[in-house]
Amino acid sequence: MRKHNPNNERIKRKYLVFLKQAKGQNEASIDAVAKAIARFEGYNQYKDFKAFHYEQAIAFKKHLAKQKHHKTGGPLSLSTMNGTTRHLKSFFEWLSQETGYKSRIKYSDVQYFNLSEKDIRTAKAKRQQPVATIEQIKHVLRLMPFGTPIERRDRALIAFTLLTGARDSAIASMKLKHVDFNADTVYQDAREVNTKFSKTFITYFFPLGDDIRAIVFDWVMYLKNECLMGNGDPLFPKTKISHGEDNDFKVNGLTNEHWASAAAIRNIFKDAFERAGLPYFNPHSFRNTLVVLGENLCRTPEEFKAWSQNLGHEGVLTTFYSYGQVQEGRQAEIFKQLKNPRTNHVDTAGMAELAKALARELGSQRF
Repeated sequence: MRKHNPNNERIKRKYLVFLKQAKGQNEASIDAVAKAIARFEGYNQYKDFKAFHYEQAIAFKKHLAKQKHHKTGGPLSLSTMNGTTRHLKSFFEWLSQETGYKSRIKYSDVQYFNLSEKDIRTAKAKRQQPVATIEQIKHVLRLMPFGTPIERRDRALIAFTLLTGARDSAIASMKLKHVDFNADTVYQDAREVNTKFSKTFITYFFPLGDDIRAIVFDWVMYLKNECLMGNGDPLFPKTKISHGEDNDFKVNGLTNEHWASAAAIRNIFKDAFERAGLPYFNPHSFRNTLVVLGENLCRTPEEFKAWSQNLGHEGVLTTFYSYGQVQEGRQAEIFKQLKNPRTNHVDTAGMAELAKALARELGSQRF
């Protein structure tokens, strides 16, 4: 059975280079595009892209709706279907302007990759995700052992994620020199740290109490004073694996190397929450926890703007839209409180200022 088409391979390579060099997309985004195109090619039996017709797009959407998820065994989600068809639409739109294809592919035919408006709305709808409380995370930390170098690292890793709200990919690439306990900051330098959109910014430790800071401080001092690591060494070194007497693999302390990816970090989180008898909250979810904390602590637009910047967000709308969802339980509490007369002073001037600031930022956004 045919497994590839030489003409398709050449033009796909050109498109992926275009996405990386002209559009500046990262490897993860490009991989998703390549996967979508490969899925379509497999269904279409590797026919030349020049033979594309709108009926292929219609039939492919029906085919997707019948496919099963490789892990769950259930049908593909509308979110997956929407992402796949969206990537294909963008690819064929680009292809319809390329020499050798523009006379063969109609731009209007490409529009048949669109899902229905109803399915698109469903695919883009936000699902409420549970958010770990500060108390739950501190409970996990209290139950984590810290007798060995590996255990100390794992405990400090979770404390550091809460203290800074840093993304797991950034944490995996951080060095000791990026943490400054005199200023209580982390310098997320995009030249060395794998930050989102390669953005460089300073993160101040979030106000979580001295106990969380102390765990991270003790870890850094341990690396410097006992492991004799320097500023250029990783903040969270990977596990050292060696051969045992029976020629099997065993854990043998720490290396002075960075993790290759954030997968090990997520596994550490999963094990820690399971040990505490709690649902698994991944590293990224800690950012939601910090947004909830900020919504309770910040009293002025300036304070929340600073909180938002500390998470690496360009604007507070990103914080509100992506992380600021009110949990269902808290929503119920708020509405119960609203039924009762207010006895505390309401800062109407501050609320008006915040509303105006949000309106200004909303007006400057491009959607």
